[in-house]
Amino acid sequence: MSGLANIGRVPELRTRLFFTLGMLAVYRLGVFVSLPGINVETLRNQFQQSAGTLFGIVNMFSGGALENFSVFTLGVAPYISVSIIMQLLTPVIPTLESLKKEGEAGRKVITRITRQATIGLALIQGYFIAAGLQASTGMVYYDGPEFILVTMFTLTAGTAFIMWLGEQITEKGLGNGISVLIFAGIVAQMPSVLAGTAELVRQHEISALTMVFLLAFCLATIYFIVFVERSSRKVPVQYPKRMVGNRLTQAQTQFMPLKLNMSGVLPPIFAYALLSIPAMTLSFSQNEAVQSILAELSPGQLGYEVVLVVLIMFFAYFYASIIYNPDEVAENLKKGGGFIPSVRPGKQTAEYLESLLGRLTLWGGLYLALICVVPQLIYFELNAASFAAVFGGTAVLIAVSVTLDTAAQIESIMVSRNYEAFMSKQPKLRGVGSASYNRSRILKR
Repeated sequence: MSGLANIGRVPELRTRLFFTLGMLAVYRLGVFVSLPGINVETLRNQFQQSAGTLFGIVNMFSGGALENFSVFTLGVAPYISVSIIMQLLTPVIPTLESLKKEGEAGRKVITRITRQATIGLALIQGYFIAAGLQASTGMVYYDGPEFILVTMFTLTAGTAFIMWLGEQITEKGLGNGISVLIFAGIVAQMPSVLAGTAELVRQHEISALTMVFLLAFCLATIYFIVFVERSSRKVPVQYPKRMVGNRLTQAQTQFMPLKLNMSGVLPPIFAYALLSIPAMTLSFSQNEAVQSILAELSPGQLGYEVVLVVLIMFFAYFYASIIYNPDEVAENLKKGGGFIPSVRPGKQTAEYLESLLGRLTLWGGLYLALICVVPQLIYFELNAASFAAVFGGTAVLIAVSVTLDTAAQIESIMVSRNYEAFMSKQPKLRGVGSASYNRSRILKR
């Protein structure tokens, strides 16, 4: 990845990079714009008391917006939740299924419906949050229907603006917009969490050895995530001798890679998005039954961990089935004259790939559940609740995955532009079509 140092020399990448940084700067500024009529200090005190609850996890995904109760408090959670619902309903509702098959035009219609539904969900969540704040003692400076309306529409406008920022980053910047915003929110909180943990060491609430262990375990988690994310099952595909024009090609064997974790970071993100709905909507409720349910759905509790693992496994299988179609792959192999050794082309190939996909998805889902649950439990056991929220397995998984995906996008753009400096340690860039272009290095990548 030495060629990544030459990003600034590529005009397209330089433009995309600066655009992304500009959008992230706007997003981070919005995190500190508090809603009118809110007693921020009282809210921060309550937040500090609930750092180890689902309330703290939601704050992590919002990039600290919840702690400041800013206009971006709802974050991307409503959009993600609606996206989940739309993808679940698409195979069930014939209209949505037909729109999906229409290509780009249908996709635009589904996107518009998703945006509209996101606004509706944000309004509902905004109402319950405003009503809960108003019912809580000392949370707001004034009450009445005006406060509820202002809070509802301000929070909804913040969510709509975040959607727009994410779409702009995806279209004109680097990486997936929504994932990049979540990544930025996580990274922005890391310095303050490290400083807070160091303060706990200074106050002798945790030992210096514990602090060293936390950092070492976090680094080990990053290494494990990178290793698994780059792991794949290589399926051999053979192509017999055949005539291509007037030339006879030799028989060859290629490999079709199947990633261990095909669904990427989406299952944990979607799982936390669904879990955040009751936390965001009902967190300020004074009802004892509601509070007991929320307490059971707090990190470290059995109910929370079980629901989290179930949701992660469900979305792992769900997205693997969407991303990879064994029947389509088998048909393409058959048309191209390729076949898997010891497997007949056609139906048997599809069944073989489906069976292989099922096993890979099982291990990939268990890996995601392990990463999201085990580090969090260890950090809680060591009395480092705030460390668990930002340096827990889920946050680290998102940060590493977004970094790898963005780096892969940068590499693909640079390779597509045929920049020799990306493939060598020489900083000089040569023009497209250079005779010294190293094709073998590309194939290795």
